[in-house]
Amino acid sequence: MEQTLVLLKPSALQRGIVGEIINRFEKKGLRLAGMKMMQLTDEILDEHYAHLREKSFFRELKDSMMATPVIACCLEGVEAVQVVRAMTGATNGRAAAPGTIRGDYCMSNQHNIVHASDSPENAAIELARFFKREEIFGYEPATLSFKYSSGER
Repeated sequence: MEQTLVLLKPSALQRGIVGEIINRFEKKGLRLAGMKMMQLTDEILDEHYAHLREKSFFRELKDSMMATPVIACCLEGVEAVQVVRAMTGATNGRAAAPGTIRGDYCMSNQHNIVHASDSPENAAIELARFFKREEIFGYEPATLSFKYSSGER
């Protein structure tokens, strides 16, 4: 099973929709393998958003990500990265399709509710950045056989 990182951003916490978002992932059939609340720092954000360091909005992005703690989640499932990305929708909430998390819950490009890993390779890097190995748990849900056929697992 593939694992991916989801960060529920300060905009999700401030709006009180953390439970609704996690519920959507669980209803889809993704398994929650790790979850914790944490306060992000300049250092971790410099690393996480290094590809945006030269952008004019970088400082504002970092400040918005440190406004409150975030909820870091490790989600697991077949093609979890692709599934989560499809569920989150376009980065800019105004452009995100209705039915996606951003399409249903935000109007902003920056305060866009969630971060989701964009590839299995980046998911592995990001999960290691936000979780210690012992903070991610393996278990087989009793409902697994009702989520995937035996050939998909």
